[in-house]
Amino acid sequence: MPVAATPLVERIARVLAGQRLSANADGPVTSAALDVDIEWQDDVGDAIAVLKALREPDQAMAAAGDADIWHRMICAAIEEAADHGEAPE
Repeated sequence: MPVAATPLVERIARVLAGQRLSANADGPVTSAALDVDIEWQDDVGDAIAVLKALREPDQAMAAAGDADIWHRMICAAIEEAADHGEAPE
C-alpha cells in the first residue's frame, strides 16, 4: 500500500480549499490549483475537526479492521498537526 508524503491534515485542508475555490466543486475559480496552494492553510482548523470526528470508527469500519489501530492513526495525524503548529488556537 502506498504511503503519502504529505501530512493528512494538509491533504484534508487542500480538499476543503478545493471544494471552496474550484469551479469543479462549489467555487468560482476555473483553475484553482494555485489558489489552493496559497489558501489551504485557512482550512486547517476544519481539517482537524474532521479528523477529530473520525477518531472513533463506526460499526462498519470497526468490523472491517482494528478499531484501536485506526484510533491511534487518526490521533497521530492530529498530534502531527499540533507539533507543526497547524492546530488552531
